[in-house]
Amino acid sequence: MSEDADVVVIGAGQAGLAASHELEQRGIEHVVLEADAPGSSWRHRWDSFTLVGQNHTVRLPGAPYRGDDPSGFMGRDEIAGHLAAWAGRLRAPIRGGCAVRSLRPRDAGGFTLDTDAGTLVSRVVVVSTGAYQRPHRPAACDTLPGSLPVLDLTAYANPGSLPDGPVLVVGSGQSACQLAEELALAGREVVMACGRAPWFPRRAGDRDVFEWLLDTPFFEQRVEDLPTPAARLLATPQVSGARGGHDLNYRTLEALGVRLGGHLLGAQDGVVRLAPDRDASIAFGDDGYRTIRALVLGVCARDGIAPPELPDPRPLASDPVETVPAGWLGSVLVAAGFRPDYTSWVHVPGLVDDLGFPVHDDGESTAAADLHFVGVHYLRRRSSSLLFGVGIDAARTADRIAARLAAA
Repeated sequence: MSEDADVVVIGAGQAGLAASHELEQRGIEHVVLEADAPGSSWRHRWDSFTLVGQNHTVRLPGAPYRGDDPSGFMGRDEIAGHLAAWAGRLRAPIRGGCAVRSLRPRDAGGFTLDTDAGTLVSRVVVVSTGAYQRPHRPAACDTLPGSLPVLDLTAYANPGSLPDGPVLVVGSGQSACQLAEELALAGREVVMACGRAPWFPRRAGDRDVFEWLLDTPFFEQRVEDLPTPAARLLATPQVSGARGGHDLNYRTLEALGVRLGGHLLGAQDGVVRLAPDRDASIAFGDDGYRTIRALVLGVCARDGIAPPELPDPRPLASDPVETVPAGWLGSVLVAAGFRPDYTSWVHVPGLVDDLGFPVHDDGESTAAADLHFVGVHYLRRRSSSLLFGVGIDAARTADRIAARLAAA
């Protein structure tokens, strides 16, 4: 492949397909490059993965959920199938198996893209390669014995995919809690190195947590509204869509027999040490619960709704775990979130901030004109990468591209 294009979209997940849909609506010809197949990144999740938001929160432009289970939670293959079907309805060519290995600005304007299929030159590029690209592994993991298997979330499929024996789960958000629960239900002994994450019940009164939150400013929060930009990296609220959706937090895990400790300090002399900060992490999560509770009660007061029962959290029943014999463990499963990874292949000085997020003006890079981003966590607001928010961002970006092309 060696050719020119006015607009190239990189990635055919929900962000790239939303961008393609919105460009199509404005009559802008473009091509979509995808490393694998449309929606395929969802198939790389673990076997029992489900959405955390109910199916009706899939509000993609041109592809909203229209099935017969709006209150259910699609599994990974259903999500991937939904996106693949949407891709089949779009008019733009989608070139699967065409990973972009490098993107560089050209002196004459536009960009050169080196792909698995050859070189492409484009005037405008939309990068939509996912909210996070690189699993985060805390530095303390480097001190674990070399004989102890340490797996990232992306390597986990099901309890049988881990070596036999007890498991140390490192993490605090939705994924870490869901995997700790799945392992405990499978009969594994589980110790969890807990971090800080908010939580909330799956349902409050007769409504799902997402239905409540969509009625509040929660998902409209911008980076500038956060205490610090680093808050973008905090864990997502603990909850699960598995088995029809249910409460999931440190207390429900404790009730299943999961032993809870503080964050991972590292290993020395055959002993894995956890920090004495478990209770501080629990208190942080409880503060998150109270913040969300206040939002829900605010909706009730505004709309004249009887408030649901949302009591204060109860204390944990167990003492914190502070040491674990390394030889007792069968494996360590790291589910500590993801980080952006743009600079390994997008070669633009000043592209990202010190956390790796693109520096931009309304989605367009401030370091390279005509380089746009869609689907980045907190790009414009908390919902920017989500299945009910990415379409809004895609429309804004398509408008910006249309205006630029019209002015040229």
